[in-house]
Amino acid sequence: MVALAITSVGYHLWLVMAGLIPHLISRPLHIIATIPFVFIFTAHRATGWRRAVDVLLCALGLAACIYVLMQHDMLDNQYGRLRSTTQFVVAWGLILLALEMARRQVKWAMPITAGLALLYGLFGQHLPGELGHAGIPLASFLGTLTITEGGLWGSLTGVSAEVVAVFVILGAIVSAGEGGQGFMAASVAVAGRLRAGAAKVSVLSSALFGSISGSASANVASTGAITLPTMKRLGYPPALAAAVEAVASSGGQIMPPVMGAGAFIMVELLRTTYNEVLMAALLPAVLFFWGVWAGCDLYGRRYGLEPMRGEDIPPFAKVARLVLFFVIPFGLLLGILFLSGNTPQYAGAAAAGAAAALLLFDERLRPSLSRWRTRLIDAAVSAARQIATIAAIIFCAGLIIGVLNITGLGVKITSLILGLSGGNLWGALLLTGLACLILGMEVPTTAAYVICVAVAGPALIEIGVEPLHAHLFIFWFALLSTITPPVCGAVFIAAGMAGAPWLKVAVHAMSLGIGLYIVPLAFIANPALTALGSTPWLALAACVKIGLGVWMISRGLIHREALPLRGGWIVAGIVVIFSFGI
Repeated sequence: MVALAITSVGYHLWLVMAGLIPHLISRPLHIIATIPFVFIFTAHRATGWRRAVDVLLCALGLAACIYVLMQHDMLDNQYGRLRSTTQFVVAWGLILLALEMARRQVKWAMPITAGLALLYGLFGQHLPGELGHAGIPLASFLGTLTITEGGLWGSLTGVSAEVVAVFVILGAIVSAGEGGQGFMAASVAVAGRLRAGAAKVSVLSSALFGSISGSASANVASTGAITLPTMKRLGYPPALAAAVEAVASSGGQIMPPVMGAGAFIMVELLRTTYNEVLMAALLPAVLFFWGVWAGCDLYGRRYGLEPMRGEDIPPFAKVARLVLFFVIPFGLLLGILFLSGNTPQYAGAAAAGAAAALLLFDERLRPSLSRWRTRLIDAAVSAARQIATIAAIIFCAGLIIGVLNITGLGVKITSLILGLSGGNLWGALLLTGLACLILGMEVPTTAAYVICVAVAGPALIEIGVEPLHAHLFIFWFALLSTITPPVCGAVFIAAGMAGAPWLKVAVHAMSLGIGLYIVPLAFIANPALTALGSTPWLALAACVKIGLGVWMISRGLIHREALPLRGGWIVAGIVVIFSFGI
């Protein structure tokens, strides 16, 4: 396992420097590196006959990918049409591999969605009316999905292999050393002495850690292990403590530079630059965390929550040492991104190299070769597992996108959304947001975003929403299910860690995370908010206006006042945000 993990990390970093490699070589190698971590090297390994099935599935999956790899020249010349029984067997094997990998990583919702898409592609010609299609020859349909760049080996898998994997490696390396402590120490030093200091520390540390981890559950498990006991010890109601951690941790997926891999997929789908997506996403993410911060302060007044104790706040010298472990790689990452013409993956690889060198040192800057070796191995295994999880999701998503493109179903769904909304912008946004919430209940945010943007994105764009705004809106609303019942993953994890009733945690989480519901609508009404790169002063003005409105709505939801007054604060906040758009 360790050998494969190191090989996987080495391969994905090598891809950054390797130049042009045929896609039917680089992308199958990416999946080959992930298959054993899905079927064999799992957290809870099967025994008996189930273990034998896992080994068999792993072997068959590897064989199918190796066939594509070895025959890539011939397959390129077939123009997406299968020509032999062997190729049909390989095609069906790859499709079943994509479905089973997704099932093992994210349960049933995504493979069922992909299965329904496949059934539509195979039998949709028998459907009456506009929803049907003209029919596609089986050899061409399966070939386009499995031996060309129109399905499994499409651009999404390319993003997973060439960009996302590099940033996953960066996050794993930073987390394996003192970087996590650095996030926490800096957050405590900045916010620990304020009212509700422990909650605000959770907000800052989750924003910092989440910006590279991009995973709400990983964020809750890591920062929550420190912040939840501290909040409970200081007298926070357990449900509030869990809600703070759940909401703050969810925000990591919308915080640049990584955004849970969403930023890089957005770049590919929009055919834009990484810097444009980063600059557009920055102020909305800041507003989300401002809303959580303001909510923590209001809850602090409501419950009389005091600052953290002096003995819990680290001395300046310790903070100064620890922040180096994330400031150096992050500074290098941002410096290369904004000051050079190099790609995001090159910047991520350089930052990963710097973070790997820092693993040699402990918090007192004392070197140790044995500790360095152990940390590098831990980082490699963690990165390989995370790469496998994301690859399984994106591999299956490529199947869905491929069917939508081949059959034209995406265009038909766009027409349906436009028809149901009556051409009304806010009606289309409501329908799209509802679809994102439902889909996000069972699949990760990134997968929900990819699927929703393929079917609903064109409808929003056709009705007048800017493409970048449409993508950001869908990405944000795909995140709603992390804190919104009935399936609120981050809430369940935090509630379990804090020993609090999950429904009570969810109620607090929705009031703290009100920005997650409001900000996406706000940047549709105030498009200047996402134009930080081109019109910074207008963007900052829109940020201040929306930030004031978010605070007013938070006050109405959280602060203990007469009910009419609370309603007045909420209405006033909505008016401030949505009137006089900037």
